[in-house]
Amino acid sequence: MKVRRRARAVVLQTLYELDFTDHNAKSAIQSRFEDRPLPENAQGFAQSLVLGVQTYRTYLDSVVGELAPEWPIEQIAAVDRNVLRIAIYELLFEPDIPPKVAINEAVELAKMFGGESSPRFVNGVLGSLVSRDRAKIRESLNVPA
Repeated sequence: MKVRRRARAVVLQTLYELDFTDHNAKSAIQSRFEDRPLPENAQGFAQSLVLGVQTYRTYLDSVVGELAPEWPIEQIAAVDRNVLRIAIYELLFEPDIPPKVAINEAVELAKMFGGESSPRFVNGVLGSLVSRDRAKIRESLNVPA
């Protein structure tokens, strides 16, 4: 598995843990690194994603709510919810990551950790986001600077 995909898997596991506990994000991801060591640059990437998603979690959840209004965020499976949070964060806050890469990585995580319909659901939600003009998305969704 590629290093960044492994880092994203660690991020997903960390965010999943944080959904169900009151653990500190920094200590939770450090614990994951002990279980699944990553190169230093991949650790930095993973830490950045975890802290970014946690910082903008409420906002990311509102984006999911707008993109999938028939699915209240608390009713979306925890794996799918966190895969979407990661991918939407990457799409909106990480301009160096191409949209196709963010979506592909999200679908792969959904295949690895989600249910049978997870990849299709994740792809559909993210596809509806990127089908819009990114600049207009950032403006219409009031993406924080």
